Amino acid sequence: MLQRKRWVATVLLAFAVVLGLSHPSAPATGRQPPRTAAEFDVRDYGAKGDGSANDSPAVDAAITAANAAGGGTVRFPAGRYRSENTLHMKSEVTLRLDKGATLQGAGTDTYDPPEDNPYDAYQDYGHSHFHNAMIHGDRLRNIGFVGEGVIDGLGNLITGTPKAGEADKIISLTRCAGLRIGDGLTLRRGGHFAALVNGCANVVSDRLTIDTASDRDGWNIISTTDVTVTRASIRANDDALAFKSDYALGAKLPNGHVQVSDSYLSAVCCNALMFGSETCGDFSDYRFAKIRIEGSNKSGLGMVSMDGAKISDVHYRDITMTGVRSPIMQKIGTRKRCGNDPGVGSISDITYDNITATGSDPSFSPTLWGENGHRISGVTFTDVHITVPGGNGTMSTAVPDNDSTDYNPKSIGTRPAYGWYLHNADHVTFRDSSVRFAADDGRPAVIANAASDLRFHRFTAQRGDDSPHDLGFQGVTGYRVTDSHTTTGGALRVADTGKVRLEGHS
Repeated sequence: MLQRKRWVATVLLAFAVVLGLSHPSAPATGRQPPRTAAEFDVRDYGAKGDGSANDSPAVDAAITAANAAGGGTVRFPAGRYRSENTLHMKSEVTLRLDKGATLQGAGTDTYDPPEDNPYDAYQDYGHSHFHNAMIHGDRLRNIGFVGEGVIDGLGNLITGTPKAGEADKIISLTRCAGLRIGDGLTLRRGGHFAALVNGCANVVSDRLTIDTASDRDGWNIISTTDVTVTRASIRANDDALAFKSDYALGAKLPNGHVQVSDSYLSAVCCNALMFGSETCGDFSDYRFAKIRIEGSNKSGLGMVSMDGAKISDVHYRDITMTGVRSPIMQKIGTRKRCGNDPGVGSISDITYDNITATGSDPSFSPTLWGENGHRISGVTFTDVHITVPGGNGTMSTAVPDNDSTDYNPKSIGTRPAYGWYLHNADHVTFRDSSVRFAADDGRPAVIANAASDLRFHRFTAQRGDDSPHDLGFQGVTGYRVTDSHTTTGGALRVADTGKVRLEGHS
């Protein structure tokens, strides 16, 4: 009889587990059922949300409570939450702004002062200091900024060097592990930066909107690994989306394993999608796809190694650009603004697939510029079609002047080619690609200087009425031009000096 009762009890327990009515107290896996994160409404901690009262103490109290509970979501219902003080993020906490909720910066001098930094000399002031922000966090894990609401500096954040008590960024994070930002969130009028993250890992962003077109940078991702950005819309004045590695944390840190896709970028004065200029630690494994760029007064797709970084394994695909002054630029420089006596860096293994840059604004020829002994290597262009404004007459084809400590496209003088200019670059391939101009130009389409192993296959170039030749090779060791023509179908004219020609030129 006792055995029968035990058997019945066992069967009933099994059915209860299947139906979800009960569960063993110690599952065989040792895992506990997932816990639903608690919610902490900022109004329950005294926030008014009327756009007038200072809600910073209430928000900080809600953050502290969520952290103390082991984690949770700090919720901002619809309203205008004025924040006159720096908010201090804590681990396992997510800020969620509902639709109609705005967290607003204030024109006060009551934000946290900038911390001392013994490594100030290696990057500008904004990159060197993190505490003077609307929201700050250091050494945190599993944090988030999400929701359909807005965080707005309201024109009260500083774009230059702030005075004590002034903030110059919205979100400022260092050494964080696990960050989610987006899900409909908008960052607006961020001062120097809408978002600045340094030394972080495991960053996920989907549907993040940034509008700092009246301020400076959109999002700087610095010394950070394992990043996924999808469906971002970033309109900036300075850099829109920039990947950097500086010495602000007192070390050369790694960067990489990054994917950015299905996004829109715009930069009024500067760079849309950029590596640098701060480039201390190495960069590797980046994938950019399905990106639309509208306007940048410097680089559309910019990549510079100024401070010793090795940049490699970077791939661009399905990108359209309009209104960019320098559609594609790679440069190795010798600024060396990094600790531990850095050397000169490198750029290698870079691909561009299905890239189009059009419009009347591009005025700096697409450029690959390496340094003596530190050459650019292994760059492939497939289905890359660029239209530049043109309008220049003939000019000397001598190597233009260059300031090796300046990363801007203008640091190299007027290129003697209207299309591509290659200097100290090896193993470069153009396949099914073209260059054109909007107005007649007397310069060659391409000039390569001090280069090697160049290949042009099904390459199309528009010819200027007074152009002396179409492709110019100066001290090039090995080139091949096959099945390539002018836009009217004629053979490309090649001028070579001190060359070694590969088999297959036509």
